[in-house]
Amino acid sequence: MIVAKSLNYTLSGKRAGKIPSYLVHEVLDGEPVYYKGYREVLAGARTLEEIIGSSTLQTAIVEYLLGACFSSRFRKRYRIITNEGGLHLDKRNNLAGDIELFDPAKLPVSTADLHYATVPPEIHLEVDVNTEMEHFTDEQYIAKKTTKLLEFGVKKVIWILSSSKTIIIAARDADRQVVDWAEDVEVADGILINVGRYLKEQGSPFA
Repeated sequence: MIVAKSLNYTLSGKRAGKIPSYLVHEVLDGEPVYYKGYREVLAGARTLEEIIGSSTLQTAIVEYLLGACFSSRFRKRYRIITNEGGLHLDKRNNLAGDIELFDPAKLPVSTADLHYATVPPEIHLEVDVNTEMEHFTDEQYIAKKTTKLLEFGVKKVIWILSSSKTIIIAARDADRQVVDWAEDVEVADGILINVGRYLKEQGSPFA
């Protein structure tokens, strides 16, 4: 969890208070990025545990992506990081990712410590948007975070969005693409994913 300065909030019929840091997932350009549903937690309608986890659809997609990433070619070339690996870009930006593929020479296991990575992964993958910002839509958040990651040195950013069944592919020095998730998408090194086809083969009603 990334700690940011607590902000004042006002709930209907209640006095102003502070948004606690445990509801902050990331910090983007100095602004906190909250877990989606944080307002309901503040209102007492939901608990923290009810909003920080992933859905079974998200976990199924992540499982599929990890299976592709752990192919023999990927395993030899990349360190494959999951479980919301943290990235410290600078003092105003602390981000996280569902799956990150690092050059092992740049992030060897021997350097592992209690801090976030300060070097960019080669590839950054996200499944859905589980966060929200006070002044940004999901689309604006995706665009802003993607730009920050590419500026940090990430070579490719891939977003899989179950709500629209689309995949956003962003790479440095290339136009961003939005494709149907039933199309083949290259992660890197000739490794292809096809989320829609996988879900259909598994009998998912979301395919």
